[in-house]
Amino acid sequence: MLMATDSISRYWNKTTQAAPLAVFRILFGSLIFMSMIRFWWNGWIEKLYIEPQFFFSYYGFEWVKPWGPYTYIIFFVCGVSALFVALGYRYRLSIVLLFLSFTYIELMDKTTYLNHYYFVSLISFLMIFLPAHNFTSVDARKNPKISYDRIPQWTIDSIKLMLGIVYFYAGLAKLNSDWLIHAMPLKIWLPGGYDLPVLGYWLQQVWVHYALSWIGALYDLSVPFLLLYSATRWLGYSLVIIFHLLTSMLFPIGMFPYIMIASTLIFFPPKLHLNLLNHLSRWVEWIRPGSQPGRVLIYDGKSLRQKVKVSLFIAFFALQLTLPFRYVLYPGELFWTEEGFRFSWRVMLMEKAGSTNFKIVDKQTGKWFYVDNSDFLTSFQEKQMSFQPDFILEYAHYLKKHFEDQGHQDIEIYVDSYVALNGRPSRPYINPNIDLTKKSETLKHKDWILPFNDEITGL
Repeated sequence: MLMATDSISRYWNKTTQAAPLAVFRILFGSLIFMSMIRFWWNGWIEKLYIEPQFFFSYYGFEWVKPWGPYTYIIFFVCGVSALFVALGYRYRLSIVLLFLSFTYIELMDKTTYLNHYYFVSLISFLMIFLPAHNFTSVDARKNPKISYDRIPQWTIDSIKLMLGIVYFYAGLAKLNSDWLIHAMPLKIWLPGGYDLPVLGYWLQQVWVHYALSWIGALYDLSVPFLLLYSATRWLGYSLVIIFHLLTSMLFPIGMFPYIMIASTLIFFPPKLHLNLLNHLSRWVEWIRPGSQPGRVLIYDGKSLRQKVKVSLFIAFFALQLTLPFRYVLYPGELFWTEEGFRFSWRVMLMEKAGSTNFKIVDKQTGKWFYVDNSDFLTSFQEKQMSFQPDFILEYAHYLKKHFEDQGHQDIEIYVDSYVALNGRPSRPYINPNIDLTKKSETLKHKDWILPFNDEITGL
């Protein structure tokens, strides 16, 4: 017991060169800055957050809404704070603003949920507590008192652990019969790349669908360990580059591949990062390493602030390690009900398509009519709503309020819903005899989702 305590104590006091965390900060902030420019340039702010008349909310965050035409302010703050993080300028304030603004953008409409948005929010949160500005930053140049050559090893290891969780859990999620035995949904998606040079022909071959399914699972499960050990690190990083460039060609996933390619550089030793900084400094002067030689930032665990910080880190990673398994608390097939699906690194595992019609019934007269969903939702929102039960429930309550405001009283709302999952025939999804206005969103199982009546084995 004493030896274990000593080992933990030695680890918390172990230091390393600060360059890897500085490079991570520069690349991470720069890529988020470019992502904000890309989002603005393509008109997606207006299309996704200003034009729609209704937005789907996350449970507990119903108060987070776009600001109409002022929504551009949130993206501006996010972009500027990301740039300042990259520069290491007023770092503490900038990283807090980046975390808050980016997470607010993510929470404004559940329709746009992507795993890599969640990843950026988590990394931004972690970086609030890391000394990423103590080396090669504007802050360190202006204030030599906060400039350090060496920082605690665990501050860099925390980023590595977060990346390892993302990859490894994505690999565990692929250990299911649809992915490995039936090559679904790659068998549906890959033929769509028929027009790609060279690759187009091969993407039509069924054996390629199976090969890429297995390779994808093996890659996710192994790459954190390949990156961790020096003997296999370059092999692992080569696979990272190949994998993410390929996925960027095949799927519309934005900046995520480049964020992961940049982030995984942190697994390399400090010498590579120092060389990279020296190389970049030929074009950008402030990037030149400029800390005071020999200064070491040490964690001794004595101050209340340090104890709170470590406790937060432990709680954070305990949550990240357990949250993806919350689906075991719900009955039924995860891919069908999606209860516990989000925030669990289940990346590109499903192809779902649905048709959901809402029947508005006047309880007094028995008269009814169907809603034209396009009157209230964009085509993208309607597509996402049609096969996700929490979307369907929230939309039903929105319709109830809308029609009550128009003068309809005592209405009931029923749903005719059919969903196809990973190439299976479409089948009934929501109990058509349940008045959804009587149901509320909770963390409990939605017993009004009809049974899957099939089986997907695995994790």
